[in-house]
Amino acid sequence: MKAFLIKGDYADRRQGRQVFSVEMAGEDEAAVREKALSTLGSQHKLKRWEIEISEIIEMNPADVTNHVVKYQIGE
Repeated sequence: MKAFLIKGDYADRRQGRQVFSVEMAGEDEAAVREKALSTLGSQHKLKRWEIEISEIIEMNPADVTNHVVKYQIGE
C-alpha cells in the first residue's frame, strides 16, 4: 500500500465551502479517491457531487503523520 494526501473542499450547509486535507492509504489514486468520497460522505452526510477533490499526492512514508495510515503502509 501507498500513502496519499487528498486535498479538496465540500459544500457545508452552514459555512459555504469547507476545505479539507486527509491522509489515506490505498493501492492507487482511484482507490483512494473512492475511499475519500465514501468516508467524507458518511461522516458529514454529503452526496458525492458535493465533494470536490482538487489533488491527490503520493506521500513519502517518512512524511506520514496519521498513525493508522503508518500502520496500513507498514511503517
